[in-house]
Amino acid sequence: MSSTTVSASVRTRVQIPLTFGDGYSTLAQAVTFDGLADGREHVAFILGNPALGDLAPTLPFEPGATPLVRLHSECLTGDVFGSARCDCGPQLREAAERITEAGGVLLYLRQEGRDIGLYNKLDAYALQDSGLDTYQANAALGLPEDARDYTAAAQMLAALGITELDLLTNNPDKGQQLTALGVTVRDTLPTEVHATPSNLRYLRAKAEHTGHTISLAG
Repeated sequence: MSSTTVSASVRTRVQIPLTFGDGYSTLAQAVTFDGLADGREHVAFILGNPALGDLAPTLPFEPGATPLVRLHSECLTGDVFGSARCDCGPQLREAAERITEAGGVLLYLRQEGRDIGLYNKLDAYALQDSGLDTYQANAALGLPEDARDYTAAAQMLAALGITELDLLTNNPDKGQQLTALGVTVRDTLPTEVHATPSNLRYLRAKAEHTGHTISLAG
């Protein structure tokens, strides 16, 4: 990765009221882009701006303030269908509320299954049922443990005028990649731990294998 990226530009801004399964609702400005490095249809959701009603191009924080940003990788099973095998859906819901309160941006990145794709992710689930953890399953399929690249995310942030941010994540790789791409990560804030009997082994693997800031004590 380079510390510089080819520029992208804002394509469309549109207001979308968001409502989650537990009834929480917020107003977002959805932003699409032209010129993203991977050619995918990633979307930014600007949250927390009272001026969103008129699609104001300003960001939801005062000049000089630091926005709260989450890079959320798409998870069809968790985000849409509420799968308890991961913590993606609860993290998305948590991020929407925290970013609305703080002012910032949720980047929804089309990187299903740590970017191995939906079918491969489900193949990996089948191997996990036989005893492998999430990383071992990917390796057994001849796939990377984590194939995600955040160049497009850095482009999206630059197109929105964001050069410094607070990052909402448990994954140290996200901050490291953004920093290498020229984005200043002022602070890293962990999400809550959304543990269930079905995802405990998955969360433990992330904490032990890739250093995610997840405490499973108790």
